[in-house]
Amino acid sequence: MKTLVIAEHDNGVLKPETSKTINAAAKLGFPIDVLIAGENLGVLSEEVALINGVASVLVADNAVYAHQLAESMADLVLSLADSYSHIVVSATTTGKNFMPRVAALLDVAQISEIIDVVDAETFKRPIYAGNAIATVKSLDSKKVITVRASSFDLQTEQASAPIKAVNTVSDSALSSFVSDEQTKSERPELTAATVVISGGRGMQNGENFSLLHGIADKLGAAIGASRAAVDAGFVPNDMQVGQTGKIVAPNLYIAVGISGAIQHLAGMKDSKVIVAINKDPDAPIFQVADYGLVADLFDVLPQLEQAL
Repeated sequence: MKTLVIAEHDNGVLKPETSKTINAAAKLGFPIDVLIAGENLGVLSEEVALINGVASVLVADNAVYAHQLAESMADLVLSLADSYSHIVVSATTTGKNFMPRVAALLDVAQISEIIDVVDAETFKRPIYAGNAIATVKSLDSKKVITVRASSFDLQTEQASAPIKAVNTVSDSALSSFVSDEQTKSERPELTAATVVISGGRGMQNGENFSLLHGIADKLGAAIGASRAAVDAGFVPNDMQVGQTGKIVAPNLYIAVGISGAIQHLAGMKDSKVIVAINKDPDAPIFQVADYGLVADLFDVLPQLEQAL
C-alpha cells in the first residue's frame, strides 16, 4: 500500500500546508509519493523532494494545470489512483475544490479535515464546531482524505527524493479559467502567519481596524477578524477567522474586542498562545485564552503599540 499526497502551491511558492500534510500522511505508515501539478514547477518540485518522508515526487507540469481547476485535477488524480490506497490533500480552498470530485468518481466517502491519524483506517476529525472530536473508521478500499494542516507540524528535511514526470494531460471542457482577483498585502497570509491579531465587533467600525495595523507591522503579524466584524461590513470576508472562515493555528493569536463565539473559537483554538483583550470580564474568549486583559481596547492598543 502507498499514499499519494497532492502538494499545495501557487506555481511560485510551495505552501507550508504541503509539509504538514506529508506529516499527517507519514502517520499512515506507508511510502509517500507527492503529486505536484501546475506550470513551471522545476524549483518547487525540488523543494518537495527535500521534505522528510517523501519517497518520490510526481510532476505534472503543464499549462492545463496552471490554475488547478477541479475537473482537470480530478482526472489527473484518478489516472494515478490505482497505485494508491490513500489519497491525501490539505483542506484548503484548492483541496476542497477537487477532492470531493475525486471521491465521488471513485465512489468512496471522503474523510474530511482530519486532525489525527489513529491507524490506516481510523481518523479523528472535529464536529459540532470543534466541541466534539469524532473518531471515524473507513472500510473503503481507497481512503480519500483532507487534512486540517494546522493540527500537524512541519516536516524536517531529507536527502532529495527522485523526481518523475507525469505526462497525463486532462484539459476538461467543463470549465475554464477566466480571471482571479487577489488582495495584495505586504503582511503574511492569514493561514500561514506565525502571529495573528484579530478584531471583532468591539472595534465598532472598519476605520478602527487601523489600530491593529501598527501592532501587526511590529510583530510581523497577519490581521484577521471575527464573523461579527465581517457581517457588520467592517472588513472583507477574506479576513474572517472561524468555522465558516479560515482555520489558523499561529504561535501567537491576539483577539481584540472578540467575545469568543463558538464559531470563532473553532477557527483559532489550536493556536499555541492565545491573548484576549475585551472589556467584558465574562466574555467566553477568556475561557480559552492563555492571557486575558479586561480593558477598553481603545485605551490599550495605543499603549501596546508604543510598548512594542
